[in-house]
Amino acid sequence: MTEAEIKTNLSTDSIERPKIGFVSLGCPKNLVDSEVMMGMVHHAGAQLTPAAEDADIIVVNTCSFIDSAKQESVNTILEMVQHKTEGRAKRLIVTGCLVERYRDEIQKNIPEVDAVLGTGELDDILAAAGLQPKPVPNNSPFNILTSANTPVHTHAHTELGGAAALEVEVAEGNLSPATIAESSLIDRASSAVRKHSQLEVPEQTSRPEGDLREKQGRFARTDWDGATAELPSYLYSDETPRILSTPRASAYIKIAEGCDHPCGFCIIPQLRGKFRSRRISSILNEAENLVKQGVREITLIGQDTTCYGEDLGMKDGLAMLLEALATLEVEGIGKIHWLRFLYAYPNKVTTKLLETIAAHDNIAKYLDVPLQHASPTVLKRMKRGGSGDIFLRMLDKARSIVPDIAIRTSFIVGFPGETDEEFAELEAFIKAAKIDWLGVFSYSDEEGSPAFDLGDKVPKRTIESRRRKLMRTQLKLSAKARAAQVGKVVEVLVEGPSEETELLWQARTLQQAPEIDGHVLLNDFGPHEALIPGTFYQAEITEAHDYDVVATIIE
Repeated sequence: MTEAEIKTNLSTDSIERPKIGFVSLGCPKNLVDSEVMMGMVHHAGAQLTPAAEDADIIVVNTCSFIDSAKQESVNTILEMVQHKTEGRAKRLIVTGCLVERYRDEIQKNIPEVDAVLGTGELDDILAAAGLQPKPVPNNSPFNILTSANTPVHTHAHTELGGAAALEVEVAEGNLSPATIAESSLIDRASSAVRKHSQLEVPEQTSRPEGDLREKQGRFARTDWDGATAELPSYLYSDETPRILSTPRASAYIKIAEGCDHPCGFCIIPQLRGKFRSRRISSILNEAENLVKQGVREITLIGQDTTCYGEDLGMKDGLAMLLEALATLEVEGIGKIHWLRFLYAYPNKVTTKLLETIAAHDNIAKYLDVPLQHASPTVLKRMKRGGSGDIFLRMLDKARSIVPDIAIRTSFIVGFPGETDEEFAELEAFIKAAKIDWLGVFSYSDEEGSPAFDLGDKVPKRTIESRRRKLMRTQLKLSAKARAAQVGKVVEVLVEGPSEETELLWQARTLQQAPEIDGHVLLNDFGPHEALIPGTFYQAEITEAHDYDVVATIIE
């Protein structure tokens, strides 16, 4: 398509091939949404820019899970406003969870914002950016992009070179270089990726738990400022344009959206809608195309990945999906080298799931299961259930079926009514459970969550004191566990120079998830003059620190 043709396809107030910059805040699930929007605008003829000062249009994809995330989102929006009032930018678009919660408030208090899009309105990014008229209501957002009328810039592959430097602003609020690769979604709608369709399941229904929660008002947003009454319902697919912002060798695949659980501290169900799974064939198609682009590590994400497929009538759907992905053979390349999933729900960690993890070398011996607390009384108030004893039995079972499995979890301290005795139960559990990777969060009183109306709030000073105490406890356990690794030979995925010092390079093992766990710090390249980021090597651990280890490349 010529530049003239592209120009005629843009709305009258848009800029010819505008440069668009993205700022993505929050979790990997939010990052995938940003990657989808980047794919959409690039597919529609826009250019992506790594620098806000060079952007004609700036998109801020926000997070609003807790107070600190909301504040960071607001600060980032105000920072980007300066590029509009004092710089080149002509439009500022705010998307994501903060919009679902405070749509009208954003537009009222920050008039420089030209458009707001919620978590279920990703398709509207084209209209908001002036690249297409607003879609006709009730049409599938992705039909817009695969129809014959979609403006496609045929030189996209040449201009990006298949992989180019792109900076995506992350939770810390700083621009950092990453690698982008355009998904091979143009010109492949009728290609051989359809071969996975034999794994399709019956028409989508819903989870009984979600239907019950909806009747109980779990997803109600009537008293929110500006949130649309309709819950988000979109799901991206393997046909959706997407540009990766992660290092070239690694990528996330979102396998489901939304959440049906009743957790009292959380507003994600109101922000993201009811739980809904992607088709297994669509996920396999996406995985195959990512591998063809050079991705070697795939991390499956969703608000609760262990519920995958339940709304489609599947039993042990996640185990089935992992089995299919682990054995997927990509012609000329082979299997996915590393495969993992995040965000398991405690009572959904089944024997079948653990056996599937154990059966395949390329599935990470890794279980990320946010437990939130260990006191049964606190867990009951949280509307989660369980207890420290139940969780210990679950962990023992996991370690029995999957030897050397790494466990990651997170806890919330200071939930309303948390007593000294209940906190002591949590501390005792941490000592007994010997968790490999642990995060501790201070309770955030979120308006709209069931816990917001609970009395007996814990003072912030007490919450912070408890959080620090748990982290000191975990620090000792972590240091001991890292020391036990000295002398072991492990496979590592090299990421590049260390974030802390140019004197070291950093890598990860299969038991360290991207961005959230410790690192393997490399101080000796062994037989190699230089290392190649995104490549796997064998390394021997020579030294241990509190959370990281130091290693030497041996081959």
